[in-house]
Amino acid sequence: MDLFLNQNSISRYETGAREAGYELLIRFADYYDVSIDYILYRTNNPKTNC
Repeated sequence: MDLFLNQNSISRYETGAREAGYELLIRFADYYDVSIDYILYRTNNPKTNC
C-alpha cells in the first residue's frame, strides 16, 4: 500500500502547515495499522478508538 504523497507533502502534515482531511486520515490509519483516534492524539493505544 502506498500513500501516494511526496516528501514535501508529508513534511507539511508533520509540521502542521497543512491538515489532513477524512480520506487522508483513513489512509494514514490503514497504512500504519492504527486508529484515527491515535493519529489525532485522542488515545495512547494505537488499536483502540475512544
